[in-house]
Amino acid sequence: MNGLIVLDKPSGMTSHDVVSIVRRATGERSVGHLGTLDPMATGVLPLLLGKYTRLAQFFGQAEKSYTGHIRFGFATDSFDAEGIAVSEPQPLKHSLQELQALGSGFHGELDQIPPVFSAKKINGVPAHKLARQGKEVSVKPARITIHHFALTGLEGDVASFEMKVSAGGYVRSVAHELGQLAGCGAHLCSLRRVQAGAFGLEHAITVEDLKALSPDQIAARLPHPRTLLPEMPSVTIDDTAAARFRNGMQTNIAEFSNAAMVKVFTGQRDLLCIGKRVAGTLMQPIVVMG
Repeated sequence: MNGLIVLDKPSGMTSHDVVSIVRRATGERSVGHLGTLDPMATGVLPLLLGKYTRLAQFFGQAEKSYTGHIRFGFATDSFDAEGIAVSEPQPLKHSLQELQALGSGFHGELDQIPPVFSAKKINGVPAHKLARQGKEVSVKPARITIHHFALTGLEGDVASFEMKVSAGGYVRSVAHELGQLAGCGAHLCSLRRVQAGAFGLEHAITVEDLKALSPDQIAARLPHPRTLLPEMPSVTIDDTAAARFRNGMQTNIAEFSNAAMVKVFTGQRDLLCIGKRVAGTLMQPIVVMG
């Protein structure tokens, strides 16, 4: 099965768990998720199936939007509710308006230190694996962009929020740093991804619904191939041009959008390759689907 499926990941399940479920439900062994969701988190998790896993590189910079809750009063080693407390409990002494003022600095480009318990790799090894082995972990700051961050409510010591952040941004780190600014510590206590690139909750199906569908029913619900990577125009080519692309050869095709890359189809749904514009209408295939 070739395509992309969007699942609404439940809490308590790893992204790898979801991959295993999709493999069993579809019968397709080649499955890869686009952007890890922590076990505690829920929401939008797009996965590529079959030959479409070759397209993962083109989804890597997708922005993501979240809602969730931050608990003030103590910090944890993982920056979320699944971690161990690393500070003594302290009362929250700020109002919602004061917290909103503290949070106003989390906007635009900034350097963010990822959590030690994260998928960031250090010499090829995920940081969380080193941390769980008790080894000292030194993660480097990453340049990210926070497009939107707003605290929307406060009940007791728990604040609700919404956030839109670039690829590579950690909501947990914002919660931790906000707790430092508040002087009492804080950690992320719930997180729901509501958007990942072009895909939102309206495109997602639950794991329970997935399990109830046959492979044919799942295939029928996959987004149309031409709707994927909407920033790239679609073009249909003839058999002669297709043969050249399959052999890795540059080819002139009738495509006049001036886009740097295009999706090349041999039929309405048959994606052959991603073509990179060399000059004018001359294209070079960079990922061939077969």
